[in-house]
Amino acid sequence: MDSLRKETRYDVAIIGGGPAGLAAAIYAARGAMSTVIFEKGLVGGQILVTAEVENYPGFEETTSGYFIVEKMKNQALKFKSEIIQEEVRAISPEGLCKIIETNNNIYRTKAVIFCTGAHPRKLLVPGEKRFTGKGVSYCATCDGALYRNKTVAVIGGGDSAVEEALFLTKFAQKVYLIHRRDKLRAVHAIQQKAFNNKKIEIIWDTVVQEIEGDSIIKNLILFNKKESKTTNLAIDGIFIYVGIIPNNDLVESKLDLDPQGFIITDDSRHTNIPGFFAAGDVIHKVLRQVVTAVSDGATAAFSAEKWIEENIDNFPQ
Repeated sequence: MDSLRKETRYDVAIIGGGPAGLAAAIYAARGAMSTVIFEKGLVGGQILVTAEVENYPGFEETTSGYFIVEKMKNQALKFKSEIIQEEVRAISPEGLCKIIETNNNIYRTKAVIFCTGAHPRKLLVPGEKRFTGKGVSYCATCDGALYRNKTVAVIGGGDSAVEEALFLTKFAQKVYLIHRRDKLRAVHAIQQKAFNNKKIEIIWDTVVQEIEGDSIIKNLILFNKKESKTTNLAIDGIFIYVGIIPNNDLVESKLDLDPQGFIITDDSRHTNIPGFFAAGDVIHKVLRQVVTAVSDGATAAFSAEKWIEENIDNFPQ
């Protein structure tokens, strides 16, 4: 062990400072466990780019992702959680303890909760980054209600894209489903619902080349691959469903993952390795929302506390 780097000990270490990580910190620290969150970027995760949130319980008025995160962060700090802005480079077991290494320091902890999240696969076209949170969304459940009586586009052809297009018809007056191929990949029953929905128009063999606008989205530049033709599509919002990628670099060789790379946990959010827990968007589950991430984090922290208590005599003093 590098003698130039200090070693600090905690009961619970949380990797990732999004809603799942912050909720885990609140519950762990309130349970009288010494708790630390490691976050390499901004505390809050993907919700920070969501300008308007209207489906988080307890907030009747539309609020911002930043506001919700600030409330969570302050609550975690109130209970004496620590937030360390260092990137975790490696985690290795040492008996029941876990050794966490960053560029600067070494930390020893009894339990680890992975809250590293996931990120949507991007189109990587001009305008996508600029308008993220201002018309570009990766979550219809989060933002669909903001587009009442407006025109939106959904990009993709799998189950998620078609299901979200159907969901958006509850709010939007028109939904374009844009797919790069000449047939959908979604299961047949879902496809039929889309074909039968008068609000949905499918644009085949087409990709988005650019997203245009001023302060908000106004237009898509589309390219039809079969006809080699470029067209414009006036739009109020775009929902991108071309895949989601779990942030599993730290654990992909250690923990059990599903075929898509998401961490498999039991109902207590325990993984296949004792003392390793996971919560939020990085785990295998049905719904990825702030409210479910918070629930996962609370469950993982509660379970970590119980696991530590059950094994307390086996940890080195």
